[in-house]
Amino acid sequence: MSSPTASPVSALPVSLIGAPTDVGAGDRGARLGPEALRIAGLREALHGLGLDVADRGNLRAARPIPRTGPVDGYRHLDEVIAWNRQVMNAVSAELGLGRMPILLGGDHCLGLGSITAVAQHCRAHGKKLRVLWLDAHADFNTNDITPSGNLHGMPVACLIGLGPRELTHLGGEAPAMQAGQMRQIGTRSVDAGEKQLIRRHGLPVYDMRRIGDLGIKRVMEDALADLDEDTHLHVSFDVDFLDQSIAPGVGTGVAGGQNYREAQLAMEMIAESGRMGLAWTSSNSPRILDRDNATGAD
Repeated sequence: MSSPTASPVSALPVSLIGAPTDVGAGDRGARLGPEALRIAGLREALHGLGLDVADRGNLRAARPIPRTGPVDGYRHLDEVIAWNRQVMNAVSAELGLGRMPILLGGDHCLGLGSITAVAQHCRAHGKKLRVLWLDAHADFNTNDITPSGNLHGMPVACLIGLGPRELTHLGGEAPAMQAGQMRQIGTRSVDAGEKQLIRRHGLPVYDMRRIGDLGIKRVMEDALADLDEDTHLHVSFDVDFLDQSIAPGVGTGVAGGQNYREAQLAMEMIAESGRMGLAWTSSNSPRILDRDNATGAD
């Protein structure tokens, strides 16, 4: 997605970090996402924007795991903790070098590790944090209400302090962020228990009905309106934010997402803000339902 009128995303040098895991998901496939994005030409596209890009390779699991059912409402908790710790440390290292990490997922449970690292960075440097969560799902489940036990449906709850201590205190301080620091955009699949928690905690959500009423331009203006030079913008982009007609290669796709032009406009407006300090793309599952590399091409 490019535009002749869009401003550069950032003057910072960029570091690509692969996180090839689907440990938090119910379906396999997201672990193939980092290589699919590389094959699709992500690094070359960023170079084409005039950015200095270093590919740090992939993070690696300590060991392969069998697929098991939930224990106390969580599937593969130990492995999710280990992956998020790796992500947190890798992102922290790049931020410390003055670089902008772009994390290539991998399933969305890893949003916890990346945002925890950014929140630590913001506290250490006196920055305000804003997270844009572009996703079909709210990811606001807990072990008490989850229908599946899949931890890719819980990172937002963990970030605001709802979840196992090993995840809520991943960075040593909890909560990692406040609900009001996030803007969820494109939401259209929310479990009943999640809806109650969202209302209780005041999580700002621009669901598809609201986008339909206001239009994506107005929604993005609202989400970006109060950013200033002291704000660090973290963009968490789940590929299922897009409509399945243009991005079929996802593990948990939901009909009725953003079309190509709407998504392009959203990305242009983020770029033009000049505030983005980290980007993260998740749940690209090229093994699942993709058609002629449509997901990577878009």
